[in-house]
Amino acid sequence: MGQEFYKKIYSVREFYTILYQGLRTVKYMRKAEKDGEMTQEFIERIMLAVTEVNGCEVCSYGHAKMALERGVTDEEIQMLLSGKTGDVPVEEAQAVFFAQHYADQRGKPDRAAWEKIVSLYGKEKAYGILGAIRMIMVGNAYGIAFSAFRSRLRGKPIVKHTLFEERKLSIFYELGMLLSLIPFLPITIVRVILANVTKRPVIQFA
Repeated sequence: MGQEFYKKIYSVREFYTILYQGLRTVKYMRKAEKDGEMTQEFIERIMLAVTEVNGCEVCSYGHAKMALERGVTDEEIQMLLSGKTGDVPVEEAQAVFFAQHYADQRGKPDRAAWEKIVSLYGKEKAYGILGAIRMIMVGNAYGIAFSAFRSRLRGKPIVKHTLFEERKLSIFYELGMLLSLIPFLPITIVRVILANVTKRPVIQFA
């Protein structure tokens, strides 16, 4: 039987934080897109870059399709899904680099890296970039578990593969992640409302 490999596996606890952060900042992405600060192509480049770092199969397929529909070339999509950024427009490159960094650090970016993004793009656009990154992080964390469960149903071993180990995933982990959305979603929505009312910081650092 074949094996499915994933670059990153997020815990249920991490998923709760990722979901909260995504719901907290998605409004900034939508505003930046509405105001013309971010094009659909720009958003898809960010999402493909994050997906490559995390290694989510379903997100790679879905966002490659959306990127094509929104005008990103097939060659650039393949490069982004290979971790290469040579074809990314110069004015978007730093945002894509930050997106890769954010995913690589599991949502705990370096303060200096974030401040550079704010300096380059301005606060509103930087928040839009952050919103795009965090929304695809939600999709990746959940999508990896979904892909693993789907692979299990097909009879393929599901393996967490790193430089140091190969560890088969548990069906309890997969189902736990998939079912966690049911209680997590209303809880995080309430938490987002409270955070907005109390003006909690939008981003925290490692």
